[in-house]
Amino acid sequence: MPSAALLPWRLAVPLLALISVPFLLPLALPFLLRSSAPSRQALSVHRLDWIPSLVPLNAPDQSTTPPPAPPPPLASTLPVAPTSPPSPPPPASPPPLEMGRDDEAAGGTTCDVYDGEWVRDEEARPLYAPETCPYVDEAYACASNGRPDAGYTRWRWAPRRCRLPRFNATDFLARLRGKRLMLIGDSMNRNQFESLLCILREALPDKTRMFETHGYRITKGRGYFVFKFVDYDCTVEFVRSHFLVREGVRYNRQRNSNPILQIDGIDKTATRWRKVDVLVFNTGHWWTHGKTARGKNYYMEGKTLYPQFDSTEAYRRALKTWARWIDKNMDPAKSVVFYRGYSTAHFRGGEWDSGGSCNGETEPTFRGAVIGSYPPKMRIAEEVISGMRFPVRLLNVTKLTNFRKDGHPSVYGKAAAAAGRKVSRRKQDCSHWCLPGVPDAWNELIYASLVMDPKPRSWKHHLDH
Repeated sequence: MPSAALLPWRLAVPLLALISVPFLLPLALPFLLRSSAPSRQALSVHRLDWIPSLVPLNAPDQSTTPPPAPPPPLASTLPVAPTSPPSPPPPASPPPLEMGRDDEAAGGTTCDVYDGEWVRDEEARPLYAPETCPYVDEAYACASNGRPDAGYTRWRWAPRRCRLPRFNATDFLARLRGKRLMLIGDSMNRNQFESLLCILREALPDKTRMFETHGYRITKGRGYFVFKFVDYDCTVEFVRSHFLVREGVRYNRQRNSNPILQIDGIDKTATRWRKVDVLVFNTGHWWTHGKTARGKNYYMEGKTLYPQFDSTEAYRRALKTWARWIDKNMDPAKSVVFYRGYSTAHFRGGEWDSGGSCNGETEPTFRGAVIGSYPPKMRIAEEVISGMRFPVRLLNVTKLTNFRKDGHPSVYGKAAAAAGRKVSRRKQDCSHWCLPGVPDAWNELIYASLVMDPKPRSWKHHLDH
């Protein structure tokens, strides 16, 4: 049995340890923290994770909210503080699309861009100044030919339920980089071709970086032009084809020649159409006069020459011939094809060869029968295009040109007027268009179509922004 003298000492040892720990722990803590990095990490992650986080005094009661997710494990993929400030990201380019005034039609997917009106735009029109573009021939250079008013150059087409993409000639050229754009058709397409050259030329700081590859000057008599834009390695071309089907000559027994139109044969210029990236076709005005309109001993199918044939039905069959060629020869994964519709003529008191006139018109018309008119040729074009395999885009300019009785050369279609010589008022040009003017809007619509719906898969690396 232990003696009574040792009992107080044995009780004193645990009592001394209990009292000393609070004083000894601060002294021992520096020695505990002198451990290796892995041990320190283990301590901080595994041993101290029980410490509750500080909660602001004004924080809401979180007793009913689920517990926070556990912290992610330490890994090499966690972000590391940079040693130097990161460079700012490049500024984002403004979106090319202006959203619609009607939210339901925003983006243009449900908007008919051809349902609209012309609005006066004194700030942004014309897209190029009159008399500054060397590619406008004398037939369309109204200002150079003495037209005194300039209001016809200051109208912009505005759809009712959406806004067209902001036109940007530099972006247009960038989308054409390494590509070919070709307009195929009659003098109306040459009218549009010259407009396109002029609006794209405005984007070039050095205008000498654009030229006709053969050295040709634009004239009415020549039917093929190729303009090269050197900095973009692209071309804008024109090929004359009045009907898109084959024109020919037939000799009778007396060896006299008579013109014919082979409505089941594609035009001989079709060899140039292949492998073009953007094509813009048109035909129309040549079907309304001369032998084409009369249809007497003119239309052929196979080896059959029709003694009499309706020109409207001939147009339908010709357009189907063109459609079959497009379906067979063009690849929608590589090319975009437009068919530009019939543009309105505004003759008063007759036609182009019978005293029709349009002189003195300085403003668009906003009412009257012409506004709602729609030629049968356009209904035929819609019908043929809707039945094609290839997704042809109909550039339906008929509706928007109905308004523009002020946009034709009229008596200012000849350079003689500029020289002060008397101009014949007997035959006025109320079919073609002054430049700058209405065809500029047609090219804006082509640009809008390429922006809103680039389509070809092979273009993706060029068109993504």
